[in-house]
Amino acid sequence: MVLFRTLKELSTKRLAVDQRNYAEITSHLFEYTWNLWKSDVQTILQNLSMLSQRNDLDSILEQSNDLILICDRWLLCLKIIRQLIFSGYASDSTTAQEVWQVREVCPTVLSAIQSLLPYYSSFKDKQAKLWEFAKRACTKLMKVLVTLQGRHPYSFVHQTVLPATVDFCLNIITNPEQAGASFEEFLIQCMVLVKTVSECKEYKPSATGRVINQSAEPLSLEQKKKNFAAVASDMLKVVLPGDRVVLLCNILIRRYFIYTAKDLEEWSENPESFHHEQNVVQWTEKQRPCAEALFIVIFENYRELLAPVVVSILREAMSVSPPLETDVTSGMLLKDAAYTAAGHVYYELSNYLSFNEWFHGSLSIEISNGHPNMRIIRRKVALLLGQWISEIKGDTRKLVYRALVALLQDNDIAVRLAACSSLCYLFQESSFSELDLFECLPTCWTMCFKLTEDVQEFDSKVQVLNFISVLLEHVGDKVIPFASQLSQFFQKIWDESAGESLLQIQLLTALRTFVSSLGYQSPLSYHMLMPILQSGVNVDSPDALNLLEDSVLLWEATLSNAPSIVSQLMDLFPYLVGIVNRSFDHLEVGVNIVEDYTIFGGSEFLKSHGTSLANVLDTIVGNVNDKGLLTTLPVIDLLIQLFPQEAPPLISSALQKLIFISLSRDDEHNPSRTTVRASSGAILARLLVMNTNFSAQLLSEPALLANIQQSGISLKDNLLLSLVDMWIDKVDNATAIQQKEYAMALSVVLTLQIPQVIDKLDDILSVCTTVIIGGREVKTEDDSSGDITSSSWLGNDNSGYSSKFLKKRQAKDLDPIKQASLENILRENLKACAAHHGDSTFNAAISRIHPSSFAQLQQALNSA
Repeated sequence: MVLFRTLKELSTKRLAVDQRNYAEITSHLFEYTWNLWKSDVQTILQNLSMLSQRNDLDSILEQSNDLILICDRWLLCLKIIRQLIFSGYASDSTTAQEVWQVREVCPTVLSAIQSLLPYYSSFKDKQAKLWEFAKRACTKLMKVLVTLQGRHPYSFVHQTVLPATVDFCLNIITNPEQAGASFEEFLIQCMVLVKTVSECKEYKPSATGRVINQSAEPLSLEQKKKNFAAVASDMLKVVLPGDRVVLLCNILIRRYFIYTAKDLEEWSENPESFHHEQNVVQWTEKQRPCAEALFIVIFENYRELLAPVVVSILREAMSVSPPLETDVTSGMLLKDAAYTAAGHVYYELSNYLSFNEWFHGSLSIEISNGHPNMRIIRRKVALLLGQWISEIKGDTRKLVYRALVALLQDNDIAVRLAACSSLCYLFQESSFSELDLFECLPTCWTMCFKLTEDVQEFDSKVQVLNFISVLLEHVGDKVIPFASQLSQFFQKIWDESAGESLLQIQLLTALRTFVSSLGYQSPLSYHMLMPILQSGVNVDSPDALNLLEDSVLLWEATLSNAPSIVSQLMDLFPYLVGIVNRSFDHLEVGVNIVEDYTIFGGSEFLKSHGTSLANVLDTIVGNVNDKGLLTTLPVIDLLIQLFPQEAPPLISSALQKLIFISLSRDDEHNPSRTTVRASSGAILARLLVMNTNFSAQLLSEPALLANIQQSGISLKDNLLLSLVDMWIDKVDNATAIQQKEYAMALSVVLTLQIPQVIDKLDDILSVCTTVIIGGREVKTEDDSSGDITSSSWLGNDNSGYSSKFLKKRQAKDLDPIKQASLENILRENLKACAAHHGDSTFNAAISRIHPSSFAQLQQALNSA
């Protein structure tokens, strides 16, 4: 056991050196373990043969425990052998190198299964321990064959392995009694093996066939794979001829799809649990789902052969079980099985069956047959309608909607859940009719509320919530008349789901859709929504780890659809501080939230939560990567645009960090860093234009200057002149609106009484001229290809498009820098510059401008 666990742990190491070490371990351990296993299996079989003829089994086993210990050791050796072959070699599907141990082990394992299988029956009523061992051993051995085939499919292609194993499994599936065993776990593994072999892509023959090597050159990897595939395909044709495929298809439908008396008893005892076991359970865990998975693969491989067979079974079943039947007969159970098959392979049967005729002739009548025993067929028809969705056309579609909505009112929960599932598919289908949905909407809501009250299991509640979300996505503002009912429903589900995080996540998703559908009417839900939001966005709440992401998304959707920021929403903002301090996982949505509060909250927001806003931005700027900064910077720009006097003093710490970023020269060969520098510089340019006094105060901070010098950033005479150089240097890396911000800031610099400005007059005027003549300020926000915007104009789910988009667009359009005439400002500021520096100094600087550049300047100024 220690050896096995050690090998299992070592197999998780994926580095090349670790895999080479594992291969070496395999070479040392395999022979010994394999020989021990073979010796033990002989001992076990000899003892079982002797014990099967005795009647005093219990006393013999009580006297000596040796056999049980050998059995345990043998099973552990089997695990070790499987682990060594699985992890000791790279999969031959990539290398096309045969793993000789597969050919060595698999025939012996198959032989051991055949020898042990009869003892399952022998000891069933005689000795519990030995019976349990035989059952466990056969299942484990078959799992080993499944595992090795999946890992080394080409090594499995050997006359003693692939055809023999598949043939044995097919015999077990088609005639388990004759084979000597019929217990479910073993049957499932046999089905799994046939399924994996049948769908194995390595066994699909190439169109070019086998490669015959007529030269001395070794075969290439692809040629080897083609040859393996051709051999495997030939083997499978022999072991699976047409008549055996048809037999297998018949057996799967007529035997394994049929509900047993035990199934029907379980359905009666707990219809909800039964529904999920049939539909949600992993296909390898239960016999019927496994048989259905095998059927789908076999049908896909032999569809032309099997389509008529399935249609024949379907027609036979419909003839022996009329739509108005009320007794649970073998004919009704066969019809259920046939409907199961028809649902899985609708894509091919639509060539043989007219859905309209089938629906009007049988399905619609069966749905309306309310006898309790007909729940079997009603449930299956409900599922089948969801599978045949692509074939439901014309007027029949409306009838199908009504039929499924009617089944939501069925007395059997399994039927109701099946109808709920299919309605989800129908309403999500591309040709879905919203008009038809609106007609049945009141009933849908009522039945969903009722169903949620009636179900107990988590999967059921999630299924109903998903259906409600689908309805909300399609009804839009038609949901408003039901807002009160839905709010009560969501509140009830939230209260009942305390401690069930997975269910609450689904609920938060549904609430987001609900709020988006309500749009401007979303305040109708606030009495229910706000407590949920407050709990969800609080990082100190017990479920914060699981619910925070979806709660933040719901918060953003609520803001997007709010006609105004009410006090309850305003009071939520401080929670964003805790969210950002905790991590930047929700940065994009968090920035959206700040943006919403900035635009919709107005000056009241700054007065109430200025400190929290400063904390959020200060935490982000300087602590996130370039992508995070590019997400955040537009919000800072927007704050200064909308509140040029109030906002800058609040966020001065973040603005100081932007000065560091702008003046750092760490963007060589780093385009994203260049964009960050250009964007940071544009914000500082806007600040200079819209609040010159605060800019002067900020740039003259002694502590800021000292910190910049300590960081090793080289400065000109002062910070402003260093920024001027940066604006001139980065203008070509800026977007259209940023270039105008640069030019406006540079024109403001001309009016300042700084002697060194006159030396930069040529460069400053060059930037301003380029922006004016290029006409790029006219495009501004239309040049969206390079403009950084916050993570989403329209919200994460395009919710509240009109309110959110239009308010933001209005704010952008009213941007003073966008509306300003750069030509007029530059003309006036040049006059101020001449007055400050004196005409002679100013004219001397102008005379140093190249004649062609001066002509362009005159053209720009005269074009206004």
